[in-house]
Amino acid sequence: QVQLVESGGGLVQAGGSLRLSCAASGRTFRSDFMGWFRQAPGKEREFVAGIAWSAGITNYSDAVKGRFTISGDNAKNTLYLQMNTLKPEDTAVYYCAAGVYRFGRVVVTIASRYDYWGQGTQVTVSS
Repeated sequence: QVQLVESGGGLVQAGGSLRLSCAASGRTFRSDFMGWFRQAPGKEREFVAGIAWSAGITNYSDAVKGRFTISGDNAKNTLYLQMNTLKPEDTAVYYCAAGVYRFGRVVVTIASRYDYWGQGTQVTVSS
């Protein structure tokens, strides 16, 4: 049974940093794709960052580009999201997601194409 467990969320002041972790168990995703999404109250879930392991490429939404960095440790089967220069508009529940390779060597940005999801971790940025 595949499980994704996020950690690292919390309350931080604007301008601060947090690092989210996503520990995967049940299978490895070394040839697949993984990503981070977020959902703020009253809004739809949106893509934040993703990685295509097979191609070694990453992609970011315009809202976080230059501030967030996605990375992973294959040995630990863990995905990370380093978030710097946080803004109040980054406040949301952040979800880790993973999918089985089938869309080619691209970063998948569409939530419905992911197969597995974590339970989410709350990130709150105060002004």
